[in-house]
Amino acid sequence: MTKTIIIGAGIVGVSAAIWLAREGHDVTLIDKGQPGMGASYGNACVLAAGSIAPVSEPGMWAKAPKMLFNPNFPLFIRWPYLPKLTPWLIRFMSNANDADTRRIAKGLTPIVSDSVQQHQMLTKGTKAAKWVHESEFNFAYRDRADFDHDSYTWALRREAGFVPEIIEGPAVQEAEPILSSDIQLLAVMKNHGFIHNPLAYITDLMDVLTDLGAKFVQAEVKDFDLSGGKVSAVDTDQGRFECGNVVLAAGAWSKPLMKKLGLSVPLETERGYHVTFKKPSQTTRNPMMVTAGKFVATTMENGLRCAGIVEFGGLKAGKSKAPLKLLRKTIKATFPNLTYESSEEWLGFRPTPSDSLPLIGEVGTTGVYAAFGHQHIGLTGGPKTGRMIADLMTGKRGNHDMTPYDPQRFTADT
Repeated sequence: MTKTIIIGAGIVGVSAAIWLAREGHDVTLIDKGQPGMGASYGNACVLAAGSIAPVSEPGMWAKAPKMLFNPNFPLFIRWPYLPKLTPWLIRFMSNANDADTRRIAKGLTPIVSDSVQQHQMLTKGTKAAKWVHESEFNFAYRDRADFDHDSYTWALRREAGFVPEIIEGPAVQEAEPILSSDIQLLAVMKNHGFIHNPLAYITDLMDVLTDLGAKFVQAEVKDFDLSGGKVSAVDTDQGRFECGNVVLAAGAWSKPLMKKLGLSVPLETERGYHVTFKKPSQTTRNPMMVTAGKFVATTMENGLRCAGIVEFGGLKAGKSKAPLKLLRKTIKATFPNLTYESSEEWLGFRPTPSDSLPLIGEVGTTGVYAAFGHQHIGLTGGPKTGRMIADLMTGKRGNHDMTPYDPQRFTADT
């Protein structure tokens, strides 16, 4: 029986662990924190099957200065971090052209487009299945002009098979009574879904994994033993664990571990925020992206969660006041009649490669498999990624071209 260690107990790592345990691997899952308490806890809860368009679209070079210096735009930089950010930012912006945008969209589509079905297959026959809900996913716009402004992105989605139904005028508030009358257009995406409680979902998935015979160890991984050219153990602050394979699914914390393998990955941390309103007076009928504020509102088991805002500032700094202030301001304008008993604020870290594509696959012939870098699509693409990794490790022939996700694709640039 192959001993396999999974590093990272978020949705990607847990999914990979379940699929590998089902294939007969002796799985040990290691995380320095509790399962599901990273980005898998604080996400927008949406299974965003149509999220195939990267942020780095054509024209971003011209828009970037306005974005950065507009206090009402949901993008922030902690300025002392800018020198460290700049090399990554240049690489990221180099993809802001039509050819690269289409290449990235083509790579993202297989990861996300069947998200709901992948979550259902992962959880079929288990108690975790109750958290997976099918739904629409609405994009809320002020008017037709704002919708037309996003025509490039919608064209990419249409090419991938995602065609929205358009609702305009007073019918918008009939569809979503929570919305301000300023919102005059909804682009409705069918065949999407959401997770009703992400932490409870991961907790139940961990029980599924335990029932399959896997083990969880809370420890921080420090290094790999590659003395024979192939991984034979991982060293942690809780001791040494022997293995035949490793899956690196530690999200934003994967970059330093890749350096242990001799690879410098252009991965940055997007600091994402959410506010969850407990016992709200109103909720959304379906998850929605509020395009003016670039936040997603989802009704979940413990309230209404509004997640969004991008801030660059690394992994060490605490919460910033300005992003949360802007998020609350935009929420108030969008849902003017919303009242609630209390609210919870959260900051988490999204792993973003410079080309917006996750790293999935074996690093050389080391027996270490990368499974990280999902940016905004970790929950959406986690089960699919886990299954792809399991197929690679068990020798199954998949029907996907894995080249776009090659974890060594940046080698020639460094």
